[in-house]
Amino acid sequence: MGTHRRYTARMGRIRTLLVAVTCLVCVAAQAQWQWLDKDGHKVFSDRAPPPDVPAKNILKQPGATSRGIDALANAAPLRSASAPGPAGAEPPPGVDTPKLSGVDKGLADKKKQAEVAAALKARAEVERVAKANTDNCELARSNKALMESGIRVVQANAQGDRVVLDDTARSTEIRRAQATIDASCK
Repeated sequence: MGTHRRYTARMGRIRTLLVAVTCLVCVAAQAQWQWLDKDGHKVFSDRAPPPDVPAKNILKQPGATSRGIDALANAAPLRSASAPGPAGAEPPPGVDTPKLSGVDKGLADKKKQAEVAAALKARAEVERVAKANTDNCELARSNKALMESGIRVVQANAQGDRVVLDDTARSTEIRRAQATIDASCK
């Protein structure tokens, strides 16, 4: 019976060790950074946010609690040992500081490409409509000329029977062709 107790105790220690290791792995696997992007969406990453993200939008960073992040965001900027003057003052004229534009070049390029694509698509649509109007104009002029020529014209009626157009049907077709010419031929 003693061997069973030792085995059970050993298994209990191993189980506890496995639970502890699993917890550590889960904590390490979590994203270390959280911030709000320019559209207000939460971003989770294991890398620091881009430089154009303001400190107030950083929700979580490695080694700091959320309260620590709020304190960092609300605190005045720290002075470097070489920069004299009060905290938050402008650096001396000879010191180069990086200027952040807040513009992502790749995003701007993609936006420009999308605008060009939209313009090309709109131009193609205008050309397609113009071609359709030209085709409709030509067909209407041809149909009107045929109806005015006096040649006997045969059409199929609703039942599928062939009928010769009389003068009333011919004048109706001429009016319809003229309406199409007025609308399409400009």
